[in-house]
Amino acid sequence: MSSFSDTYKTLRQRSEQICSYLQTEDYVVQPVVDVSPPKWHLGHTTWFFETFILKPYVTGYQEYDPEYNYVFNSYYESVGARVIRTDRGNLSRPTVQDVYKYRAYVDEAMFHFLYNEPSEELKELLILGFNHEEQHQELLYYDIKYILGHNPLFPAYNPQYSSPKVEADASGNFIAMPEGVYEVGHQGEGFCFDNELNRHKVYLNAYEISPNLVTNEEYVKFIEAGGYHDFRYWHAEAWDWVKNNQVEAPLYWYKIDEQWHNYTYRGLEPLNADEPVCHISYYEAYAYASWKGLRLPTEFEWEAAASKFNWGLRWEWTESAYLPYPGFTKAPGAIGEYNGKFMVNQKVLRGASEVTPPGHERVTYRNFFHPNLRWLFSGLRLAK
Repeated sequence: MSSFSDTYKTLRQRSEQICSYLQTEDYVVQPVVDVSPPKWHLGHTTWFFETFILKPYVTGYQEYDPEYNYVFNSYYESVGARVIRTDRGNLSRPTVQDVYKYRAYVDEAMFHFLYNEPSEELKELLILGFNHEEQHQELLYYDIKYILGHNPLFPAYNPQYSSPKVEADASGNFIAMPEGVYEVGHQGEGFCFDNELNRHKVYLNAYEISPNLVTNEEYVKFIEAGGYHDFRYWHAEAWDWVKNNQVEAPLYWYKIDEQWHNYTYRGLEPLNADEPVCHISYYEAYAYASWKGLRLPTEFEWEAAASKFNWGLRWEWTESAYLPYPGFTKAPGAIGEYNGKFMVNQKVLRGASEVTPPGHERVTYRNFFHPNLRWLFSGLRLAK
């Protein structure tokens, strides 16, 4: 049996373990367009292996259900028609039980397929599939929190959930980085997504970057200083977003009896002042930095200095637009749709988060989201 079989088994079990705390009704809710029902994630990641591994490479493979390509395709235009994203919450069928049967069917076929060592070409495709499911494991955490955090009862997802301890630099002294030419981008033999290539040189002016993420306590001061009511700190588009959506604080924050609370995986709790602020948009990150008379680092400044500070608790908004690196090329076919076609109107985030799967993080990872989104585990680090 190949080592890929063990990796696949561990990967697939982790997705189901994340969902093990849910009730059946939790699997099917889609409160907003950016949130997908948990059962859809379980089906979509299964569809990926069926579509890109089993159907093209296993002679005589019998597709579980031909309609599932329409149900569980996400955005791959070259693989056929699909349910539009806003309609995923209308899929009362297939049932949760059906989706788990689908997973078991595909897993059995994959175990049989992976009994022998795959070819080098297939290894690359399998590793991409593993990383794809890991991305959806993190999205599952985001979406489950949004679903339960917008339930009026604020039910706990897992009462025993524990956030990692914060290892802050007690001095708080900004890290000085000299001007010069730095190399950024992935290098070496390990896996990376295509948007991390090619490694190239960038010139950076001298700058300073904070060793610590901005904390809840620090962010409360921005709120209390009227930060959400002063247009001077916001981009024009962001100011419209604040007013139109009546935004007063980060997502999941509530002021109860003059004390800030926030929804966590353990339920609604008093705000932990020492934790890094979380669930803020790029708009809010920029406004906070502006209020402080500072700025966000670019993604290249972040990468050049990353070895000098602790990172990994929050995805960190940067001042960089999501654009291709020099020499970027898209792979042929559906796999080429993975990252390249999203390189417009998005901001890069660097680092990782407390719900990023172990081993999925790396210093060159380029996450990307629209600037108004904040259901991800996002925070900020200041620069000057």
